Amino acid sequence: MGFSAGKRKSRDEQDYTVTLASTAFPMDDLSDDVLERVLSWLPTSSFLRMTSVCKRWKSTKTSKSFNLACSQVPLRDPWFFMITNDSKSSTFVYDSTENSWKSLNHNRNRRDFIPVASSGGLLCFRCSVSGGFLLCNPITGSSRDLPSPISDDNSKPLQAVAMTALTPSSYKLVTISGEAPNLCFRFYESDSGSWSKELNLVKKNDGDEYNDDNDSGTVYFLSKTGHVVVASNNLQRSPSKQYSSVITVKDNAETVYFLSSHGTIIACDLTNKCYTELPKLLPTFLEYSIDLVECNGTMFVVLLSEFYESASLRIWKLENQSWVHVAMLPPAMSHELYGREGDINCVGGADDKILVCFNTSPPEVYCRYFVYDLVAQEWSELPKCFKDGEAVEFVSALSFQPRIEATV
Repeated sequence: MGFSAGKRKSRDEQDYTVTLASTAFPMDDLSDDVLERVLSWLPTSSFLRMTSVCKRWKSTKTSKSFNLACSQVPLRDPWFFMITNDSKSSTFVYDSTENSWKSLNHNRNRRDFIPVASSGGLLCFRCSVSGGFLLCNPITGSSRDLPSPISDDNSKPLQAVAMTALTPSSYKLVTISGEAPNLCFRFYESDSGSWSKELNLVKKNDGDEYNDDNDSGTVYFLSKTGHVVVASNNLQRSPSKQYSSVITVKDNAETVYFLSSHGTIIACDLTNKCYTELPKLLPTFLEYSIDLVECNGTMFVVLLSEFYESASLRIWKLENQSWVHVAMLPPAMSHELYGREGDINCVGGADDKILVCFNTSPPEVYCRYFVYDLVAQEWSELPKCFKDGEAVEFVSALSFQPRIEATV
């Protein structure tokens, strides 16, 4: 797996080569250790292009000391691994550093595997047939099949899959199963190479105040396919987002957030083995599409609603059990979404960026991709991605850091 390369060097690469040739201190005079430290700070896409400069640079691909130097770079701008409805289509990523689309030479030999989670430099896929998991580094192409978890009760439906990277070579995968109030979880740790036993989650008492026990009316909501359904039906989600969840760590406590089958946000405290149902954002009679993201340890909710013949796309976060408004897509942009009965699928990046994929179902396919920068407090829209002259439409995405050193 790698990047598709052209036969001719780009203008930037030519200028870079000329600069190296004319510098007063030739790079060849650097020791291997110093050279690897310098190259480790290059953006990943730049390094992959520069390995064609000479054999010495190319050799760093297999150098353990270079991987160590890369692991000491604290943060890399996220890439978005884009997901389509067609498993046979090419794999595209959006490079937020260069603001450009890239095609991965990624041949999906295992068609039944669906991307479900990501963390650090790794992606997690789940087999829709066997229920097993596959971990891979989308940059290097290295992959590993995880042993299938042995469930105590196969009738418990899988609700959420979350992943957290502890180090470039260490990670944890968490699954939550069952139906409230009977939820349970288990986790896989790469250091031990095995799954934990199944652990039960107890409903936290102070979460009862958020239940609508006194509401005898029928509850309606907008399904993930864009249709209004009653709360007794299951929330229909895109296959790539069916088990979508986020995990945060605060004060050494791990919390997994996911959407229940009825659109309720459930927070599972894995450390204390309990869960709560979070307060609703909107009155239950309003139509909406909702998704959860995580940015630098904070959980955010992205919500699309329609009111007074207009669409509103907003971002919220929870503080002291109350929802705080973070941002709103400018009306000039959000109004285009009104009446299309679309769905939003979102993902957060490590550099405080949130990507929102809006798409509608056939026969009228309509897709837009918005990015919100939490630091700059600015919205932008991704350009269209084209292949063979035709626009490629994406339904969702996963965020990962392009790390060469990430291993499975």
